[in-house]
Amino acid sequence: MPRRGSTSTGCCSIPVLKFGLAVYNILLLACGIGVVAVTLWSLVTKYDQAPLLTSHAYPAAVGMLLTAGLLSVTAGVLGCLALAREDRCTLLLYIFLLILVLVLEAVAGVVSYVYQDQLPHLLTDSLPATISERYSLDESVTFAVDSMQIKFRCCGGVSYMDWAESKWKQSVTADVRVPDSCCKTVTEACGMRDHPSNIWYTGCVHGLSKFLGEHLQLLGALGCCLSLLQVLGLTLASCLYVVLSRAI
Repeated sequence: MPRRGSTSTGCCSIPVLKFGLAVYNILLLACGIGVVAVTLWSLVTKYDQAPLLTSHAYPAAVGMLLTAGLLSVTAGVLGCLALAREDRCTLLLYIFLLILVLVLEAVAGVVSYVYQDQLPHLLTDSLPATISERYSLDESVTFAVDSMQIKFRCCGGVSYMDWAESKWKQSVTADVRVPDSCCKTVTEACGMRDHPSNIWYTGCVHGLSKFLGEHLQLLGALGCCLSLLQVLGLTLASCLYVVLSRAI
């Protein structure tokens, strides 16, 4: 049955727009799956250090990107359905999802870049206090600090001297200067000697901020670049919606 009303021709014709959106949906599905994989990897690799972060910016950025990735996959499937049926209501829902994904990715990208710049200063202020007040009293913090000191070959927050006034130091009965995880070669009771040949003197702020900063940079780039991709999809979907409306 022929369509009533005027239809666009050329690059704004229904077949051309449908083809463009079909290619875009394949790309959207692939990117959505990729974003979910990257964010889950980021969560898993940062899980040990999570108790050391006083700001919620990092988990918020990861959460927004993970949600955006899942919504992208949903939008990709919905977009294919809208193209197959040429249904304006489904297409309108598809456009709404793309707008939501665009906002989530853009905000996550901005949050990641802003937090990356603030991270060294925040850790310099918070990490020594966390070590001093919560190590040995909070199991998750104890595990996170030990893991951090072994992984980054460091001791304490700003320096190994952070342990001198810590609650952990006040609670131990033996003449232990630093936790064993500060030692260059970790063995039982190795923290009794704080000679530079035995323990790391450098604090962990630099290593941890660099480690987290690299991931934040990746998340920021993902969020900003993929938000631009949504603009393309929104343009194509909006044009198709207008053309379908005129063709009725």
